[in-house]
Amino acid sequence: MVSALTDALAWVVVAAFATSAVLQQDHRRYGRYVAVAAWTLFAAFWGLLAPYYFFEHLSIIEGVLSAVAVPACLYTAYLVGTGKRQLETLTRSIAIMGLLFLPFETIEPARRFAITTVAEQAEWLMAQFGYYPPVVAGDHGYVAKFVFTGKSVTGEPGHRYTTTVLMACTGIGSMSIVGGLALAVKAPLKRRAQAVAVALPVIYGLNVIRVAFIAVAHGEQWFRGGIYQTMAFALFPTNDGNMVSYLFADRMLAQSASVVALVALTFVLLRIVPELGGVVEDVAYIATGNEYEITERFARNNR
Repeated sequence: MVSALTDALAWVVVAAFATSAVLQQDHRRYGRYVAVAAWTLFAAFWGLLAPYYFFEHLSIIEGVLSAVAVPACLYTAYLVGTGKRQLETLTRSIAIMGLLFLPFETIEPARRFAITTVAEQAEWLMAQFGYYPPVVAGDHGYVAKFVFTGKSVTGEPGHRYTTTVLMACTGIGSMSIVGGLALAVKAPLKRRAQAVAVALPVIYGLNVIRVAFIAVAHGEQWFRGGIYQTMAFALFPTNDGNMVSYLFADRMLAQSASVVALVALTFVLLRIVPELGGVVEDVAYIATGNEYEITERFARNNR
């Protein structure tokens, strides 16, 4: 989140999705109307975030995904409003995702716990490989900033290469997605619990590895100069050579790997809970306009 406005809008969006999910039970027509409003507000939410990801956070992947989400949400609102697609499970899953994620994002003790826990475990992991950077308080006030000291790209000694663990670095977002999907689909509780038990430790563990990798790559300047600098300067609005290793490690390598890992994990979860295929089918239909039989395919493989 980037401001009090987006935090407040996030709660409004989640409340709208949750209201729609409740109304789906006995008042489906009203639930559909509320779902249309929820998806429209969701489009506005991503529209507010896209410039932040592009120009302040310097994240091409997150910026593109946020920008693409705007027309996707508006198209989803159209599909639901015209009755061409019900999308009840997808709507319900987003409500649950939001209810799982927003307390960590907007409630200070929960946010502090998530950030400092990841920072402590990333610090431990770096120590196993011989890296012992001091950990100090970041701008958010939490002791979650790793500090490496070395020469700058122009040769001056004593330059501080810092990496701060933020809420986006905790993996709570990805874990909320998996939890929301598992709780939203209609499947036996045992299989849904198995999916969560498999996914959440994997996501969390990979996230700690990601944070440690970024901190060390930036602090030790693994990707400074040469082709890395050329690529970073071409892709990001910066000419700071000291930031090249960070941008390459985080914005390019780590974020790309996160997308690949999430897709791979989705296939694993589909083998455990084939009913998740219904949500994947809905998303695929929104993206391509074509029907797919993902649920039936994985259900056959699971027999």
